[in-house]
Amino acid sequence: MKSEVTIDTITPENYREASVTQEQVADFLHTHLDRFRDPKDQIMKCLDYALGKIECRRGFILAAKEGNGAILGTVVVLETGMSQYVPENLLVYIAVDEKTRGRGIGKMLMEKAIETALGDVALHVESDNPARRLYERIGFTSKYLEMRFKK
Repeated sequence: MKSEVTIDTITPENYREASVTQEQVADFLHTHLDRFRDPKDQIMKCLDYALGKIECRRGFILAAKEGNGAILGTVVVLETGMSQYVPENLLVYIAVDEKTRGRGIGKMLMEKAIETALGDVALHVESDNPARRLYERIGFTSKYLEMRFKK
């Protein structure tokens, strides 16, 4: 029997009392982002932004947990502060433990992220990422082709 899944919302106001630490979220993302992973120090910086530890930035983290407290999946959303130009929120990271994929945890996290975010949400997804189908089913559309210049 599968235990109940709960989703904790971690914000700049409550992260000190949260049941999941910033370090645990960073370790989880670094492990479960697979080929899409960033270095852990970059993940930690993103979490600093989400938790308001860097001036003028904030957002939130969602952590889906099993009844025993194990993290099953997590989402990190940053507020852009640029609602007149781009969506108000950027979903930076989402990951689900590969052992629990197929249980709808990613969908639950996405729906909770959309519900929690104040305003529109954007995300970047590589064209060959299997999660792209989930995002499209939820209602995300591809509006732009992103182009980058690396110095």
